[in-house]
Order: sequence, then C-alpha cells, then structure tokens
Amino acid sequence: MEPNSICRKMKRLAGKQAELCQTEPEIVNEVSKGARLGLRECQYQFRSRRWNCTNHNKYFGKILQQDIRETAFVYAVTAAGVIHAVTQACSMGELLQCSCEVIRSRSPPHPIAGVGTEAWEWGGCGDDVEFGYEKSRQFMDTRQKKGKSDIRTLIDLHNNEAGRLALKNHMRSECKCHGLSGSCTLTTCWKKMPHFREVGDRLLERFNGAIKVMGGNDGKTVIPVGHSIKPPDQQDLIYSADSPDFCNANRKTGSLGTRGRACNSTAMDLGGCDLLCCGRGHQEEAVVFQENCLCRFHWCCIVQCKKCTIHKEISLCL
Repeated sequence: MEPNSICRKMKRLAGKQAELCQTEPEIVNEVSKGARLGLRECQYQFRSRRWNCTNHNKYFGKILQQDIRETAFVYAVTAAGVIHAVTQACSMGELLQCSCEVIRSRSPPHPIAGVGTEAWEWGGCGDDVEFGYEKSRQFMDTRQKKGKSDIRTLIDLHNNEAGRLALKNHMRSECKCHGLSGSCTLTTCWKKMPHFREVGDRLLERFNGAIKVMGGNDGKTVIPVGHSIKPPDQQDLIYSADSPDFCNANRKTGSLGTRGRACNSTAMDLGGCDLLCCGRGHQEEAVVFQENCLCRFHWCCIVQCKKCTIHKEISLCL
C-alpha cells in the first residue's frame, strides 16, 4: 500500500495507473493513504467476525483472488477510502491539482429554521468530491487486459463503484450564520464528506445483503442467481462464489482460522464464543497488563498518569 511499492510495479500497471505514477506522484501518495484508511475500516467492521480482515500478506492476497462477499467489501471500502483521502487532501490545500469545491449552480440546502431560502448562499470550503471520485475511478478501475470483459472484472468494477457511491451520494450540508448581534441574516453553506465510519457502516449493511450473481450471455452484464432476487443496483455489493467458513487455517482460501481468537462468552452474536469458535469451545485465561490511570492535568500543559495493574479474564477459542 506504500506509494513507492505501488509505482515500483509500474511495468505491470496499465493506462491511468502508470500515468499517475509518472506525472502525479503526490496523487498516488493520497491513493496509498486511502487504501490504508479502507483497510483500517475493514478491520473495524469485521473485528468480531471469523474473517477479521487480517492484512497478513499471503492470506490477504488469497482473499483478493476470489469473488466472495469479503472481497466485494474490500474493493468497495478501498475505493471509498481513496475518494476520501484525495478529496480531503484537496480541501486541506495539500495538492496543487485541486482545492475546495468550485461553486456551481445548485439547489438550496435543506431548510434551516428561521432562514428564508433567499437568505443563503453557497460558499466556504466545500469538499471537491468530484475530483476525488475521478482519481479513485482512474486508479481503481484500470483493467490489466484492455477490452477484456470477464465476470471477475465486471464484479470488481461494480463493487468499486458501489464503494465510491457510498460516500459520494451521502454528502452533507454544513452551514454557518452571519449577522450582527447573533442574528442570522445570511447563511453560508458548503458540502462536506460524511465521516468515514458512516461509509463503513453503510457498506457493511450492503455486505450483509450482498447479491450473488453470474455472467450474462452477452459477456457484458451480470444477473442475480435465483429468479426471486432483484437485479443489483449501483450501490449493492455483488459476488459470484460462496465464502469459506473461515473456521480453520487454510492458506489456499486465505483463512487464518479462529483458534486463539478472543471471544465474548456471554454474547449470542457473531462475536460470541459459540459462533466465533465454530463449536470447538473456548477456554478462560487470566491476563495481567498495565494501563494509565488516575491521570491529572498540571498547568501548563502536562498530563501525568500513574500505572495501574489490571487483572482480567478473557475467553479464547480452542
């Protein structure tokens, strides 16, 4: 995920990816940040599941070679992470190619209590999500074999777009009042990206409702498996192969297994020991660790803490 690592493989890159490496290395740096942001969000969202989005190279690479639901989420959250990182860099003035959003003709933001629709204007430093969207599309959607249209390519491109739309379609308006003595005679509004945790939550919902597909006869479309299933829309995640159960270590499927994973012995959900340990049972283990405690602020500006020894029992999968 490091920019130097990405561009070192330029001979294997195609089209816009290779062009960005040569002409806009600072964009590639933000792409790298976005990929790491997506991976961290994946690990948060899957922290209590059998597959917890581990970034162990050999195992993670095997996941990316499959067309399972987990792969769909990784592609989507990575594409969303790239949009977020590039767009944020624009707003922070860290890229020469972009800045704040260019104000265009647009309908008013949501109604604000006590402010007439004539008493507002678009201004401030809005996030230029269109620039971030385009850079994510250029880098993430490059096909290694030009013109090839196999089902895996179609699925990857669809999930990339679903990730981008999970951010782009949910921009929020932020507004600020201007006026004498606290009055709100004029309101300035601008568009901001949603918090990335919201994007991750939204994509996890799509993961839970992901649609299994197969290639259409024309070789250019995918169709859902099963007559009663609705065709996927642009924001749905899609996959073509069933996931392994991830209970046992298997380098071929990219599963690290769940032996030794901490679980919740009282919960009945995915993080509970019954499900996470795949019925193998669990054992209680006493652990001792130190953490900061009894912290006090001293003027100015030091926080001093004591070290407390914590005794805790955790449940580990057998």
